[in-house]
Amino acid sequence: MKQYVIDQLREQDTEALENHLRQQYGPPALGRVYWVALDPEYLTPVQAAHEDCHPLFFALQIKPGAFAGEFLVRTHQRVRCDCMDYATKAQRNWLIDLMDSIVRQLGIPV
Repeated sequence: MKQYVIDQLREQDTEALENHLRQQYGPPALGRVYWVALDPEYLTPVQAAHEDCHPLFFALQIKPGAFAGEFLVRTHQRVRCDCMDYATKAQRNWLIDLMDSIVRQLGIPV
């Protein structure tokens, strides 16, 4: 799996991240995995056309000492679909910017 990972985090950093993600995106889907809807302006033409699959998501995961974002765009509506794919460069940058801004907002040193 392709991911963006911020690691070497202290326990209090991962706790702060988990609290923030829970407040912003609701309870984790499973374990410590949170679903973050991709901003619709970044959808590819195929993704935009698949309205039945919306919203499309990225998975953010809290791991011991790390914060990871998977570069796979997913839907909750189907197990497989043409709209599910690895992130485009713009989508990838959107996810990285989101994760970096969360870390900055929480004052986590990286």
